[in-house]
Amino acid sequence: MSVATTHPSAALLRSLLAGTTADVHLPGEPGYAVAAMPWNVAVTQRPAAVVEPRTTADVAETVVAARRAGLRVAPQSTGHNAGPLARQGLDDVVLLRTGHLDHVEIDPERRVARVGGGALWAPVVEAAAAHGLAVLHGSSPDVAVAGYTLGGGMFLYARKHGLAASHLVSAEVVLADGSVVRASADEHPELFWALRGGGGNFGVVTELEIGLLDLPDVYAGMLLFDATVPGLADRVVRTWAAWAADAPDEVTTSLRLLNLPPLPELPPFLRGRSLVAIDGAVLGTDGGPGTDEDAERILAPLRALGAEMDTFARVPAASVVRLHMDPEGPTPGLGRSAVLGELPDDAIDAFLASVGPGSALLAAELRQLGGALSRPHPAGGAVSSVEGAFLLFGVGIPASPEIAAAVEASAVGLVRAMEPWTTGGHYLNFAEQVVETRTGHRAEAWEQLKGLRSAFDPDDVLVANHRVPRLFEDGRVTD
Repeated sequence: MSVATTHPSAALLRSLLAGTTADVHLPGEPGYAVAAMPWNVAVTQRPAAVVEPRTTADVAETVVAARRAGLRVAPQSTGHNAGPLARQGLDDVVLLRTGHLDHVEIDPERRVARVGGGALWAPVVEAAAAHGLAVLHGSSPDVAVAGYTLGGGMFLYARKHGLAASHLVSAEVVLADGSVVRASADEHPELFWALRGGGGNFGVVTELEIGLLDLPDVYAGMLLFDATVPGLADRVVRTWAAWAADAPDEVTTSLRLLNLPPLPELPPFLRGRSLVAIDGAVLGTDGGPGTDEDAERILAPLRALGAEMDTFARVPAASVVRLHMDPEGPTPGLGRSAVLGELPDDAIDAFLASVGPGSALLAAELRQLGGALSRPHPAGGAVSSVEGAFLLFGVGIPASPEIAAAVEASAVGLVRAMEPWTTGGHYLNFAEQVVETRTGHRAEAWEQLKGLRSAFDPDDVLVANHRVPRLFEDGRVTD
């Protein structure tokens, strides 16, 4: 195992930050390993230093100090998708962990949430719910608002309301020169456009304003099927795929094949079982709560499959933040993803064959795209739609080196098996390996992003999970 060594400029960085309220951790110090550890503990990060700011001023001072010390800066809130960042090499990078910037304020009159750059979704969901409002949150309650939103952001309401990035109202940003600006449709609109889909390539976001939905309750839930019943998984997947292709925009669902370990912390109905799970939510035609009758009509073909457990019902909107049963707290994970243009019968054959007996994957997931996700938002940013019919994601728990190798083989095998039906594009929030960043963007948007990166970070100070290059690097025009 390699050990992080202290960068020659790290001591200078610490001295330059002595007058701030930020915590500074250098390699070899007691707090360094914990501070550098991402949410996905299967990834090892060994930056030149870790800085934990408490204010926007701390962030600005850190960026200026890093520049003076000859270091670069990588903003990170939780590190759910830390793999692509760590694989770039962090020897000359200050890892800026924004977790202390976690304030949450709700403005019910404007229907806006104002949250810190390190805030997690669960507190935002709960605060909005107190006013009968909801947010376009993710499937994991402890994923950070900033990373999720700046990368696009999709879950239960996405086919009706689009990506979370399209509901960003404004952002406070520390730029690569240490200056602080507010980006919105009226202030620094070019930066505002780039942030919404461009991730951390253009600045460190220290605060966001997010539009809220008038949604006190929602018809949502889960269907569970025993995947060991002969022929049942096949029938469920094919029925769901055919239904999903023609489903109205009001419904957003995902389907997962789960191979759950016999862990004592799992409830008995999940422990050690192989299951097919369909979860989702149904909204009204106006994007609000809708009616039970309409929801039941839409879901009827899936319910006719005879699930062993059916939890779909009218529930408080705040309750669905944990519907997907994503793990909370630091967890090891290893996965691969792809965007599928279609899911015909032969693709379903390949999917089922790849995740059947012998697969080391904990979950193989298909998220339903289309609807508003397929249409560029009229006031959207760099990423305001996803071209494709389904999002594929395979993930496992690499509990040991041997298991990690098996998970890797299974995840890679799943994506390769589905390659004939992929679009060639990526949804970068789910790209846990290094991919060509441009595959997550439309061609015309990609050229604009490179130009804006050149303008806002000409000295290549900022390091993002999925890097947008400048227009010219190493003496040539970048691809």
